[in-house]
Amino acid sequence: MEIPQHVAIILDGNGRWAKQHGMPRNYGHTQGAKNVEVICREAWNLGIKYLTVYAFSTENWSRPQNEVNALMKLLRNYMKNCIKTAEKNHMRVRVIGDVSGLDSDIQESIHKLEEFSENQDGLNFQIAINYGSRDEMLRGMKKMLADYKEEQFEPEALDEAKFETYLDTCGIPAPDLLIRTSGERRLSNYLLWQLAYSELYFTEVPWPDFTKEELVKAIEDYNKRDRRYGGIKEE
Repeated sequence: MEIPQHVAIILDGNGRWAKQHGMPRNYGHTQGAKNVEVICREAWNLGIKYLTVYAFSTENWSRPQNEVNALMKLLRNYMKNCIKTAEKNHMRVRVIGDVSGLDSDIQESIHKLEEFSENQDGLNFQIAINYGSRDEMLRGMKKMLADYKEEQFEPEALDEAKFETYLDTCGIPAPDLLIRTSGERRLSNYLLWQLAYSELYFTEVPWPDFTKEELVKAIEDYNKRDRRYGGIKEE
């Protein structure tokens, strides 16, 4: 079985899962956060080199304030604990998204985590926080225009590879496989540039119930795909 180098996941269904179990939505987010560590470990054991998860979008700020507050509290705890996890599992952790929109203490925790784990040689784990793909591209274009005004490059030098250096995912290969849990079938403003040729897999299983077995199912489905990148397959 061919293992995709890079898997991206939209972690969906925490709230609905909690409701089905007669618990508040915040409980679902807590269980979902615990499952992230499990799947990180299982992904690396399967041979996946890069894992990128959609944790908090730019649109999630519109949720009820008590839920946003609970998510930020959960994020604070996760960032602190993730240093131990990164050390134990040899993970390199990077955060993509507009970090400047987060509270200063969270920004500091992210910086410490990224700095601490930058030389780890295990799983490359990217967490999308305050992330939206349109926002990412706009921020990238603003930085690119600023460099152009300072005559750091000529217009003729602009190509896809050059533009990608201005994205949050600079230096990270594009995902081979996108998984979205809990039944929705849309990208929700996630990695729109990077997913151009990725295979998409949708499952009804909510994120807290997503196991190694479900991950293997997604990879098995990926192996049935014929990845031609716009070309044709020779007979």
